[in-house]
Amino acid sequence: MDLHSALRRYDAVVRRDAPAEGPGARLERDHGAGAVLRHVVPDGRGWHGVCWSDLDEDTADAAIAAQLRAFAAYGHPFEWKVYAHDRPADLAGRLRRAGFTPGPDEAVMVAEVTSVPTDAALPEGVRLHTVTDPADLHLLDEVHDAVFGPDGTSLRSWLGPVLETAPETVHLVVALAGDRPVSAARSSLPPEPAGTGFAGLWGGGTLPEWRGRGLYRALVAARARHAAERGFRYLHVDASDASRPVLERLGFHRLTTTRPYVFDPSSPGHRRNEAPA
Repeated sequence: MDLHSALRRYDAVVRRDAPAEGPGARLERDHGAGAVLRHVVPDGRGWHGVCWSDLDEDTADAAIAAQLRAFAAYGHPFEWKVYAHDRPADLAGRLRRAGFTPGPDEAVMVAEVTSVPTDAALPEGVRLHTVTDPADLHLLDEVHDAVFGPDGTSLRSWLGPVLETAPETVHLVVALAGDRPVSAARSSLPPEPAGTGFAGLWGGGTLPEWRGRGLYRALVAARARHAAERGFRYLHVDASDASRPVLERLGFHRLTTTRPYVFDPSSPGHRRNEAPA
């Protein structure tokens, strides 16, 4: 894979020309100071934040202030995804000074679908279940809360409407040991014509007592197989330190790193902050 070319393509089609994902979601382009693309979910059910920006030392602070004002109208926490190659070089520091809280670094991993194994052995007594009925979304919530901790969010609350209105844009898989969900993951499949070949892998998690038994690999394989059937060329993942080595063994390459910066208007510290002029 030509990684430089893949990164340019990723920046263009996954970030700059990102499709709106989920019922009620929309994109807002702000060209007032530099250029910023916001993904907005007015009811808060879904990802809410800045997915792309083209800024420099002269425009960054004004652009940050403009996003604080824009997102304030919705009253929900929002995230600014900062990538290692984003400009200006001190964008992360400027966001911190504006009241954003950094999350963990993640590696942006990309693979061509045809290079990823689409078969994987499952432990005895475990089967994969593709979730297509909103009534089964509690299975994903159970794994999410057990692996990542309950955070007040519900996958069911925003994936339910997606399954009802645009089921072709997601692929949801749960590993079941008997009737118990022990691992789960999802993929996003941008609709044409906005989608141009990148399927995103998200939310992969396995209960601690089931780790090291090939379940994550099996979920990647299942989603790769589905993406290939749908005609996607690439898979992309924001990978933690735990999942990155597994993905590398499956044919993924690291393009860059990304880190979320979150602004929560409801926290006491943020309520005291004024947006910079």
